[in-house]
Amino acid sequence: MGAGGPPHRMLEAMRRDYPISLHGVCMSIGGPQALDKCHLSRFRHLVERYEPALVSEHLAWSTHETTFYNDLLPLPYTDATLARVCDHIDEVQEAIRQPLLLENPSSYVALRQSTMCETDFIRAVSRRTGCGLLLDINNVFVSATNHGFAALDYLADFPLSAVGEIHLAGHAEQADDEGALLLIDSHDGPVADAVWKLYEIIIARCGPIPTLIEWDGNIPDWLILRAEAAAAQAILDRHLGDMRHAVA
Repeated sequence: MGAGGPPHRMLEAMRRDYPISLHGVCMSIGGPQALDKCHLSRFRHLVERYEPALVSEHLAWSTHETTFYNDLLPLPYTDATLARVCDHIDEVQEAIRQPLLLENPSSYVALRQSTMCETDFIRAVSRRTGCGLLLDINNVFVSATNHGFAALDYLADFPLSAVGEIHLAGHAEQADDEGALLLIDSHDGPVADAVWKLYEIIIARCGPIPTLIEWDGNIPDWLILRAEAAAAQAILDRHLGDMRHAVA
């Protein structure tokens, strides 16, 4: 979020031809303390500068006192947390003057304090604040595997009508202390077949939704990246064609 340099020159060039989606990682929407005013101000100026079509952040916290962490840490789903998250989203939306999309997390632990399930919590946040949602399907698959629930059941209960963007990504396989399979949302490999299948189900149900494939580490050759993007586009195009045929 600096003032200039190559990143801004590239963004300015892309913005002339394409709508942009800005995706934040450090707002700490779910943090126990107040939002960082300096960070929020810089974020607001970036939004004003590029007028993005979509703006999103994570349902997570990543700060403690004056320290920022690289991890997106889980929240207890309680009434108190709900009130705090809604207050923070209201503050962000007032600053950027447009709706925020809130991303569902990947999770590795469940907190005993939670009094509601994640989909109910996310639904309540969206209803109270008017924010939209960013559905990360890989996160759903990772959490479902780690906690032993069905990804399709989660998606059936997710407020899909509020989804304005979808994320896909690869994940890594590890083992926990008891030897059970543990998935990590690593963004360093291709989208798994199971995640592609879930994506196709959601697009068939909701119609085409702007989609981003996240690949942050172990970046492969361009042809591999292009093939991943083409696979997503083929699913979008197929269901857009089905919608047009149905209307005709």
